[in-house]
Amino acid sequence: MVYITRRERFSAAHKLFREDWSQEQNEAVFGNCSNPNWHGHNYELFVTVKGKINPETGFVIDLKRMKQIMLIHVIDKLDHKNINLDVDFMQGKKASTEVIAVEIFKVLKEEFTKENVQLHAVKLYETENNYVEYFGD
Repeated sequence: MVYITRRERFSAAHKLFREDWSQEQNEAVFGNCSNPNWHGHNYELFVTVKGKINPETGFVIDLKRMKQIMLIHVIDKLDHKNINLDVDFMQGKKASTEVIAVEIFKVLKEEFTKENVQLHAVKLYETENNYVEYFGD
């Protein structure tokens, strides 16, 4: 099995909060991330797929195709958007980095299966110091 990873970047706003909590409770749990006027990050997304090398091409997957899948199904939906309000696959979900990574995985898993590769992992950097890795259930 060979693993191949592609990186993409996007900028997006979000807010961590619970509507059933007071602003004080939201601030106590989520800190500055509960700012009523939102806040943003420059995210880095690393997607790793695995599969066998195609003897005709020498590829596990054509990286142009991998880029296209990531752009169409994830990056174009997230880049310069409000994750809480604008992103279809995030509707009704908490916009934490953990949840975003899991939802990205769900979106991409099916798309890569169509390409005869298996989605191995999603790594999502929220800051240079904080990231989430998700490998599926």
